[in-house]
Amino acid sequence: MTLKVDLADSVTSLDRQSWDALVGGMPLLSHAFLSALEESKSIGNGTGWQSCPMLVFDDEALVGGLPLYVKSHSYGEYVFDWAWAEAYEKNGLNYYPKLIAAIPFSPVTSQRLLVASVPNASEIQSLMVETLEEITHSNQFSGAHVLFPNEDSAKVLSEANWLQRHGVQFQWKNESFENFEGFLSQLTQEKRKKIRQERKKVVNSGVVCHRVKGPDISEAQWEFFYQCYCNTYREHRSTPYLTREFFKIIAKTMTQHILLVMAYKDGAPIASALNFYDQNTLYGRYWGCLEYVPNLHFELCYYQAQEFCIAENIQYFEGGAQGEHKLARGFKPKATCSFHQIAHPQFANAIEDFVMREAHGIAKYTNELEDRAPFKLSTSE
Repeated sequence: MTLKVDLADSVTSLDRQSWDALVGGMPLLSHAFLSALEESKSIGNGTGWQSCPMLVFDDEALVGGLPLYVKSHSYGEYVFDWAWAEAYEKNGLNYYPKLIAAIPFSPVTSQRLLVASVPNASEIQSLMVETLEEITHSNQFSGAHVLFPNEDSAKVLSEANWLQRHGVQFQWKNESFENFEGFLSQLTQEKRKKIRQERKKVVNSGVVCHRVKGPDISEAQWEFFYQCYCNTYREHRSTPYLTREFFKIIAKTMTQHILLVMAYKDGAPIASALNFYDQNTLYGRYWGCLEYVPNLHFELCYYQAQEFCIAENIQYFEGGAQGEHKLARGFKPKATCSFHQIAHPQFANAIEDFVMREAHGIAKYTNELEDRAPFKLSTSE
């Protein structure tokens, strides 16, 4: 057996079935999702994202892969290193370009060192890490960064002595609830009451919500969703990462993994939220509204999604980055991490010191979040 490592120019150039065989059904790592980003020019084409997936072959068979990108900025990553870039600049050094292994615009924990079900899987993963280090140094990148790896990928990177950075997100777990009331029964009386009041206010405002699976989403609903998506960025004085073409493509190629939640008032759409899902996890991604209604964000982005998970027997709901308000709605803090290989020795030491100090703050913050958990301490309440 002879393993060969190569870098491709794009995901679109790869064989779809071979790549998806490595992914294990995770929709945001699928050939359909990653190639849609490229085809729609949401990445590439001067966006600061250049796709260069790493591939490992055993003869002609694809046995390993890494979603890899050359970056000329730090937007769309959700692991913030702007201070690192500023420090480089102040010292007359270039922080960009850099390499990142990630899902663009998606702070989602999942496998990064993709590998086939073969006896030498760990060897293939180690080879990808070693190759990534070699590419970083031989091409004078400031560093390589693997964002939101799962435990399996994290273990390999840790054993390779990459610098680990810690973070925290929020995750909801479906404890085989029969219905939404079953979920509420696990919460304290105060939190149950608050959620019921929030949902009642939305209903009393005249809003009607509908959950629409991918195959049933109309073109008009997709157009309305994109208006909402762009409006969210406009309100934050920012520019949307994803083009309209991206959503047109996934509307055709990823229908079995998409849930759109629509809100109507007086028969007209006023808000929407887009989710991706597989058999095990729902990923909340994008939301927007054209008319403000109190508590509508919570209804569309959390309660409707939780009801969907219960109805479809989906175990986890990943709510995305940030948002302590998720805690009061039944989410629990979940540890995340990233791994970093910094080429400059002195900056590597300085960043390691920063990350160690940051880790203590993250641990304290996580403990505080757990102390504020909304769940009942006993069944007697």
